[in-house]
Amino acid sequence: MNQQFPTSRSVDIMLFSEGTYPYVKGGVSSWILQLMKGLPEFSFGVCFIGATPYLDGELMQISYEFPENLKHLEVHYLFDDNDKKVPKPKKKKGNIEGFKAIEKLYKAFQNNSGEIPEVLKNLDFYTKEVTFDDFLHSELAWEFLTKIYSKNCPDVPFVDYFWTLRNIHKPIWTLANIVKNLPTTKIYHAPSTGYAGFIGSLASYTNNRPFFLTEHGIYTRERKIDMLSADWIEFKKPALLQQPQEYNYIKKMWITFFDKIGLFCYHRSNHILSLFSGARAIQINFGAPQQRTMIIPNGVDVDGLMQTMKKRQDPPKPIITLIGRVVPIKDIKTFIRAIKIASQTIPDIQGWIVGAVEEDREYVQECQQMAFALDLKGAIQNFDGNKSKLTLEELEKNEDKIKFFGHSNIKEILPKSALQTLSSISEGMPLVILEGFAAGVPCVATDVGSCRDLIEGGINGEDKAIGVAGAITGIANPDALAKEYVRFLNFENGVWAKAQAAGLKRVQKYYRQEMFLQEYRKLYDEALSLTWDQLNSKREGI
Repeated sequence: MNQQFPTSRSVDIMLFSEGTYPYVKGGVSSWILQLMKGLPEFSFGVCFIGATPYLDGELMQISYEFPENLKHLEVHYLFDDNDKKVPKPKKKKGNIEGFKAIEKLYKAFQNNSGEIPEVLKNLDFYTKEVTFDDFLHSELAWEFLTKIYSKNCPDVPFVDYFWTLRNIHKPIWTLANIVKNLPTTKIYHAPSTGYAGFIGSLASYTNNRPFFLTEHGIYTRERKIDMLSADWIEFKKPALLQQPQEYNYIKKMWITFFDKIGLFCYHRSNHILSLFSGARAIQINFGAPQQRTMIIPNGVDVDGLMQTMKKRQDPPKPIITLIGRVVPIKDIKTFIRAIKIASQTIPDIQGWIVGAVEEDREYVQECQQMAFALDLKGAIQNFDGNKSKLTLEELEKNEDKIKFFGHSNIKEILPKSALQTLSSISEGMPLVILEGFAAGVPCVATDVGSCRDLIEGGINGEDKAIGVAGAITGIANPDALAKEYVRFLNFENGVWAKAQAAGLKRVQKYYRQEMFLQEYRKLYDEALSLTWDQLNSKREGI
């Protein structure tokens, strides 16, 4: 899909998108689009930040049409040096005061104070006082790096240490240069900490404009999961030389970096928003000032989704649908195993997997091979981008028990689903559970993010009294998932009907899209004409 990027010199709200809208479909991208389309009175900008222009070797394509009030879109890549001529390094001493500030930053990273030296909040520090070239090539930089290396990790190969430090810090200078050229903006808003949160914080410091942070999942915790399971940062000392509790120092460097970037964002945010109470508690535990935190649950188009119930069979076929990206954090393999176990009791059960298949093609292939080995698929499927080469009708007629649909219209999928499921090892507040409830589909999910609150009721006593809209199981437990699938698909016991009624009532009362949009409208209206200082004083009663 080729589209001309809109550009503008000024916008009301600048959203920072890290690897999501407008390229990668998913919950955060849907939230960004929902916010823009639902609040047409505001003009929006989107600053997309990606690693490289490629996903699994292919150039990324725009996945969304642009709403009329998206007035500015710019795209940046943090690790794409293919089209840039790297100048030959020149001998230089470096800025003494600048490196004293970096040493202060390093010490701040080693303790839990969360304090960031004031100089590092100033855009000029990155663009004038210590440029990235200074950080890489000056004598002072070399002295600083070798001193830290000798003190902390002399057993790690220096080349591994150097390139890790380079890759950790390079994006910071890249983001600082992006801030210089952003349109005039009244409110900066990031849907995560990490790089998106950092650029929003730095832009806010530079221009004294309000900054909002909405965390869909807890970025710092999810990056820890990524880093601890990554196989591209695997230097370890031989086992006999390790101290008790010692682990990969290179991984620790990445984890510490994202920890402190999270604190940088928390300390600059006027509003630190989360989607449910459990996430708010984690934010506070990770260093967010409690008085700035608040909860705004996601909302869905309840009325539109309820219309799909007219297409439902009674009772529905034993189809269990997982709507989500086919990536390890969604633990698709546990779902496949659960379908295999449940098929021993319900021979005609099917598992539909609906979501992006381009993000991690190796994992998609592994999942397909597992389904084939378990005799749940007759042949490996092929895809056209993020869509199955088979049509919806062809997939439905196919005799496979595990089917990959790629991106599909959920209003066509949900009416045919008896249950929805999530087997994830980490979630924020999954919109898909709410969309399923509105379409009359109960959910069986792992106990991550807000899944328990959505299914059992977690807003207040009245919410809990509505009843359960599905079931919760432990992580990576296919037996537990299969047991719940079998229990709900026995339609004669009344469990499915009660769960459907509870889900419908809960989503209508607490999770309507209009409620979600009104909360953000209030926050934007309040902050639009204020500086960061003015809004901070007003909100904290100073």
